[in-house]
Amino acid sequence: MLMKNLETACPSMVIAAPQGRSGKTTVSVGLCAAFSQIGLSVQPFKKGPDYIDPSWLSAATRANCHNLDPFLMTEEKLLACFKMACLKSDLAIIEGAMGLYDGLGPNGEGSSAHVAKLIGAPVIMIINTTRMTRSVAAMVNGYRYFDPDIDISGIILNNVSGSRHESKLVSAIEEHCGIPVVGTLPKDARLNIPERHLGLIPSSESDKATQIIGQIQRIVESHLNLDQVLSIARNARAERKVNIEPREPIPAVVKIGILRDQVFNFYYPENLEALQDAGAELIFINSLHDRKLPEIDALYIGGGFPELFMEELEQNNGLRQDIAQAADKGLPMYAECAGLMYLCQSIEWRGKQHEMVGIIPANVEINQKPQGHGYTVVEITEENPLFPIGTVLRGHEFHYSKLSWSDNLRFAYRMQRGFGIDGIKDGIIHKNVFAAYTHLHSTGVPEWAKAFVSLALKERQHQTSFAALNI
Repeated sequence: MLMKNLETACPSMVIAAPQGRSGKTTVSVGLCAAFSQIGLSVQPFKKGPDYIDPSWLSAATRANCHNLDPFLMTEEKLLACFKMACLKSDLAIIEGAMGLYDGLGPNGEGSSAHVAKLIGAPVIMIINTTRMTRSVAAMVNGYRYFDPDIDISGIILNNVSGSRHESKLVSAIEEHCGIPVVGTLPKDARLNIPERHLGLIPSSESDKATQIIGQIQRIVESHLNLDQVLSIARNARAERKVNIEPREPIPAVVKIGILRDQVFNFYYPENLEALQDAGAELIFINSLHDRKLPEIDALYIGGGFPELFMEELEQNNGLRQDIAQAADKGLPMYAECAGLMYLCQSIEWRGKQHEMVGIIPANVEINQKPQGHGYTVVEITEENPLFPIGTVLRGHEFHYSKLSWSDNLRFAYRMQRGFGIDGIKDGIIHKNVFAAYTHLHSTGVPEWAKAFVSLALKERQHQTSFAALNI
């Protein structure tokens, strides 16, 4: 029986693998759900900038999954983010990305191993054992000795085809590696989370998310030694000391609308918290069902999949017109990727085209292959409502869409890394609208939230003064 009185402030583990598509998300979701079920307060994390895997980890724990990304944030800020999120938690589960040692730098900077070192967490490796027996020991030892500072403390074998296969795999690891196998998972379709062109379907879009998580949880509980997994997590080393500033709630001075629903659901928890910390009250809006804008001082539209809801978005003509009229009157708006697409004139996909808001005089076309995918570095080169010229920001992008336009557009960003809108520019400016393919994380760009709230307050005061003059 697992007990809630844990030996350390926050035991933790990194779920990693030799390569992508080995089963990290499935195992992470299953462990999150299983430990939550027995009453532990589990705090999930995802290494990297991903939004979709965190949606499943959040659903499995009913806690906001936080991203840990050494490219988007400094080591100090990453540690502060980790420590702050873990303050009231019993267990931290960090899902890695790609292969354990895969990172941007020549020495693995930005990898899952890098994050594991920073936070002092042991690693549990998921091995896809398809068409493999004794060679698994050579693979495990290769990863174990590649970097002696990485504590690989447990192995989970995935896609095991039967008892004979399992026996060969476990015997090889026990004889040659000295690392415990904490469980084996069979080939089972019930362990698969539905996918589409950008990867997994976000949990918010699946009406079977609860059922899928429950199936994964039951299989994980029956095939993994959870006591052994928790024992490994308890061996986490204390992370290096870092100063964290507790969030001090302040009175809201503006109301910021957030489009958050099945269409637009890519928001980092820290971005929303940063807006609140800067003095914003968040007003959530459903782009499919709300027919008009509520009384707000600014609008934030995050990422998602508008191409899957083109018809429904077009049919909500009242909201689209409200947004267009508000932008024309100077309402501050910040939009990323899907938000950018929604603010354009139309979206075309699979031979169908539907009208969108129309603030940005450009049309969106969805392609078969990614147009931009990976980390971005942008320089501010044009006057805009949010950032001073010369500022350099780090972000990321992942989009299959591209824009076509004939009128002149103003761009705030010059791409130093990444594709953006055309390989050179990103960040369209129109009055107080700022729309880009580049996603920003407030932990790495803390000035964003303050600037957006400040703009909203300034514009509201301007509108109030203007109205008073015309009484």
